Amino acid sequence: MQAAVLSQAGPESEVVLSDVTVAGPGPGEVRIGLRATGVCHSDLSVMSGVMKSTLPIVPGHEGAGEILEVGPGVTGVRPGQHVVVSWTPSCGECATCAGGQPFLCPAYSAAAGPRVPRFELPDGTRATGMAGCGTWAEEIVVPQAAAIVIDDDVPFEYAALLGCGIPTGVGAVINTAGVRPGTSVAVVGCGGVGLAAIQGAAIAGAAVILAVDPLASKHAKALELGATHAATPEDAVALRADLTGGRGFDYAFEAVGRPASIRGAWSLARRGGDVVIVGIGSRDDTVAFNAGELAGDAKRLMGSMYGGCDLRRDIPRFVALWRAGKLNIEALISARIAFGELNRAVSALREGNVVRQVVTFG
Repeated sequence: MQAAVLSQAGPESEVVLSDVTVAGPGPGEVRIGLRATGVCHSDLSVMSGVMKSTLPIVPGHEGAGEILEVGPGVTGVRPGQHVVVSWTPSCGECATCAGGQPFLCPAYSAAAGPRVPRFELPDGTRATGMAGCGTWAEEIVVPQAAAIVIDDDVPFEYAALLGCGIPTGVGAVINTAGVRPGTSVAVVGCGGVGLAAIQGAAIAGAAVILAVDPLASKHAKALELGATHAATPEDAVALRADLTGGRGFDYAFEAVGRPASIRGAWSLARRGGDVVIVGIGSRDDTVAFNAGELAGDAKRLMGSMYGGCDLRRDIPRFVALWRAGKLNIEALISARIAFGELNRAVSALREGNVVRQVVTFG
């Protein structure tokens, strides 16, 4: 089998398709044949070195496919079933899971450090998979908990986006913030996650939804997917006053992961409003707040990990919304590409004019 392997991170880094073997499945694990995988900004962050990773690594964390084989002790899934790959599986038994935060399960947390190297290159070098997955590969082995069964009629390229972009964006609105009908929402960043958040705000019944992105070319897509207004960051401040009577937005979502955009989201929210950080940035970046504004403005600053999702609960909900025509997954796909075109897809992502490119495996 083949995988796209990253051996060196940097601003212009590329992956190389390589023959690899993948170990397993062992007890409690499954082997998945990937049928589609997304090209996400977090993948670019790994390639550029913004997200520090042990190298070599197989990028990719947003995927869907078919179970090929199950290891000893696996009872919940079987070969032939279609699944979404979860990069934050949960044990379902620890205090964190029982407390309603399975996306932070310490048994599998993406923040817990490198996972077991699954891939072996021809020279014997071992490679890890990004976020314990590595979906830029024809096959992966993951814990059973990372394989979320879906109905066979859900297209694989749609199912791949259910593994990251959609739950991260829609979930941030519905789960993390609990946006209420009739409220006002600003979304800073109109990539795949930001556009999913805009759809989530529309689904939640927000009355005013402002999409903010420096690229005017993304505004039309945001309006198509539920935004009532769109603006560049420079124009958003004036619209804040016009659209909210000078109060500011009830909710402001940041879907970029950069200090300037986090401060921008903060400035758009009203006093007492919610500021939700969805984008994952570098741990080397810092955001400055003064002590007076933190207390005096009484805004709630919240991080949203994986949209606060429990994929076993939420993926059926997202599928139901898609079936009802309320969640437009097709509109999030900029292009379908072949496995060998990954580096071209990464270049397009660096340029910023795409939403989600999806690799379909032949």
